[in-house]
Amino acid sequence: MSKRILIIDDEENIRRVTRLTLQAAGYEVGEASDGESGLEVFSDGSAWDAVLLDQRMPGMDGLETLRRIKERDSTARVIMSTAYASIELAVDAMKLGATDFVRKPMTPEILRNSLIAALSKESRVPQQASDQRVEAVSRKELVQVITMNGFTILDSKDFKTEAHERHFLVRSPSGTEHEVLVIIDDEAVGYVERMTRRRLPPENSFWSGQAERLLSDYLWKEGRVPPTRKLTLKDVDRDELPIAARWQSK
Repeated sequence: MSKRILIIDDEENIRRVTRLTLQAAGYEVGEASDGESGLEVFSDGSAWDAVLLDQRMPGMDGLETLRRIKERDSTARVIMSTAYASIELAVDAMKLGATDFVRKPMTPEILRNSLIAALSKESRVPQQASDQRVEAVSRKELVQVITMNGFTILDSKDFKTEAHERHFLVRSPSGTEHEVLVIIDDEAVGYVERMTRRRLPPENSFWSGQAERLLSDYLWKEGRVPPTRKLTLKDVDRDELPIAARWQSK
């Protein structure tokens, strides 16, 4: 039996292209043009295997729609689609129970891959997270629970790592696993030291969070594993400097 996917998006052309892409892949597709009507379709007694939900919509936005969908069915698989993703938005969506994030505009391959990954996962009930969280910990929770364009960053603690290196295991939507190396460049370490007037050596856990962010951003923007299986962290976002300034030195 074909899997049934509900598209909730206020842009008619995006709904049409998405519907045609999914139908060509063998899915049965339903549509709704906003959050309110999406909730009506979702709750009309039909069984939906996954929901593709836009974040920015007039009236009820994606997060509120997600929250209400989860109230009706805590096991619903909901994939958020947005061109305006941020760590904060992703963490909020994670807390509400989102399954994945896909970047708009999305290619047919990324869309199909994300659905394959979402449908292969067990449905889950949203977990509670403390509001008094450290940003890097929130990113760790994010990548362990929400994938980026169908890719999942797995726990890397079992990898032996040199001071300037962080090794990650990335699972693709097809289930293939790839080891990716992130190198901490001295330029980034020096920049943080100059801006915060404190030394955070490459082996410090702060750089683990930064390496993870670089990799998740790459998966978000590119929708693929780095071809060379290697990335280099050369700079740090200015918004991360206050975190670095109060990070534990050890």
